[in-house]
Amino acid sequence: GKGVNRYGKLHVVDLAGSERINKSGAQGSLLKEAQHINKSLSTLSNVIEKLQTKQSHIPYRESKLTNLLQNSLGGDSKTAAIICCSPLSVHFNESLCSLRFAEKVNRVELKA
Repeated sequence: GKGVNRYGKLHVVDLAGSERINKSGAQGSLLKEAQHINKSLSTLSNVIEKLQTKQSHIPYRESKLTNLLQNSLGGDSKTAAIICCSPLSVHFNESLCSLRFAEKVNRVELKA
């Protein structure tokens, strides 16, 4: 019989640099990059919250990241977050924040 064609897309997004800006000591172009990454993460978090509550308007266009991930977040997709956490106690808050973000991503129910 006829085979079924399936297509896949894999997005790998490195959000390194999303640490607390005041702790990282970033300045100049590194500071701007960290601020941009944090804004993208905030927008992604907002989009995920809207998806979870099944809002009629999802603000994908508010950042390049969410615009790029629109089909993966809102379509027939599987979404997973892979995070890196530091075992050092000085990084506890950042690691906890990352774990909570990953938990939020994992709670989104997509059509797939």
